[in-house]
Amino acid sequence: MPVKINGVNILAIIAGSAIIAFGMNYFNLANGLAEGGITGLALLLKYVLGWNPAWSNLLINIPLILIGWKLLGRISFIYTVIGMVSVSLFLWLFERYSMPLPDPLLASLYAGGIVGLGFGIVFRFEGMTEGTDIIARMLQKHYGIGMAKTIFAIDFIILLLSLIYLDQTRAMYTLIAIIVGARVIDFVLEGASGARAAFIITAKPEQTATAIMSELQRGITFLEGRGGYTGFHREVIYCIVSRKESLN
Repeated sequence: MPVKINGVNILAIIAGSAIIAFGMNYFNLANGLAEGGITGLALLLKYVLGWNPAWSNLLINIPLILIGWKLLGRISFIYTVIGMVSVSLFLWLFERYSMPLPDPLLASLYAGGIVGLGFGIVFRFEGMTEGTDIIARMLQKHYGIGMAKTIFAIDFIILLLSLIYLDQTRAMYTLIAIIVGARVIDFVLEGASGARAAFIITAKPEQTATAIMSELQRGITFLEGRGGYTGFHREVIYCIVSRKESLN
């Protein structure tokens, strides 16, 4: 079957990549802040060796992207190449734009918000921009680990490496930017409510359903279920709850 490429996804990935690159030039580089992932390594090479992050970001990502060809399939590979090339291209196009701020905390909040927004848009439309995204998506696919959590863990490791250049103060502000970025990614991917589906198996379905409808003000649906081991038939309660209302 031919590969089906979604034009809307491609445009969204390009737009998200542009936002990422703009935020990194306008806030991260302008205020001496690092970043996570491969782009963070590219910024570190800029600070230490003076290398252009547009080129170093592209070169470092190539081996990981080639791995992604086998792990993610052809469509995801195409989307990833588009995102990776777009980020590098926009890093080059936006390199003249910068906004040094006297308040490093404000700079870190802006950096985290803008870059996180860009990543969130790319992820929402099935794209990726670098090799660490491949790792995050694979862990989400096979182990159910949220992409934002994986990216935060990798970003933290990159941040430790950035201590080669950063002092402790700027490292802490970079960490703030990464945390803000992770929260913005979650918001873009899941929305404000972060709604989740819940399947409840209980010996008292009527009482449980009444409690959900009266206390949580949530609608419910009864489904028929059968135990795989016992073979017993039971009613399963299906409902949609917000993240705050869910147990995890």
